[in-house]
Amino acid sequence: MDLLKESESGGLYIRHAIDEAPTGTGFDFHIHDRCEVFYFISGNARYLVEGSVYPLARGSLLIMRPGEAHCIRFLSAERYERYAVNFPLSLFDSFDPERRLMRPFTDRPLGKQNLYFFPDLEDTFREMCYYEGDDYGRTLLMTTRLADITEMTGRQSSGKTPAEPTLPEQIVRYVNDMLYEEITVGRLAEHFFLSASQFSRLFRQATGASPWAYITAKRLIRARELLHDGVSAKKAAENCGFGDYSVFYKAYVKRYGESPGSHGG
Repeated sequence: MDLLKESESGGLYIRHAIDEAPTGTGFDFHIHDRCEVFYFISGNARYLVEGSVYPLARGSLLIMRPGEAHCIRFLSAERYERYAVNFPLSLFDSFDPERRLMRPFTDRPLGKQNLYFFPDLEDTFREMCYYEGDDYGRTLLMTTRLADITEMTGRQSSGKTPAEPTLPEQIVRYVNDMLYEEITVGRLAEHFFLSASQFSRLFRQATGASPWAYITAKRLIRARELLHDGVSAKKAAENCGFGDYSVFYKAYVKRYGESPGSHGG
């Protein structure tokens, strides 16, 4: 990857990157604990979000809320260019305490209405990424531009009705409903009258991840939220489906590079 530019200020992170001949290596599924706005400039690819498959064209914009799994799948090795912005769900709380601007992120089913089309926003993302002023000015610029973008997505999504879920989407939704239960891939597969191998294959095609990699990442995201709310590490592990605390501890340290007890819960 040729990372052209990255910038961070006031809890906002933006990057502009290009891969001249992407192979798919290094583009595994992602689950963040912050929001993401992804802006596609070039390439031949589609985007997977929680079982939904979105074709990409220049000017495609995708939004993902915290905990929403996503990844890209390349159809050929054409030049891949994009911008991505990550920020907390609370970004606009100082002037939008009801979070109306965040409704396109939060007020929709998982993996639905993620894709928008704004062909004229490339200059806006470049302005945010390549701003050369001080941190205060950068934070102000990025916050106001993102507020404009979220307001635009809200207007474009108004009145849209999500389509009926496909089988892969139903599978992902069911896994999310069962996240914190005592589950196995076999039991999940039985619900859809599939073998464990069939279920795992469909799930990977829909999300870019194996069922257990997905489940573990989702459980850890939720556990981290609980820890930040003051819940003890042991209780957070139990509430999020980890029957064995040592398994939770090792997975947490591997993902976040710190122990769950460092939050003081």
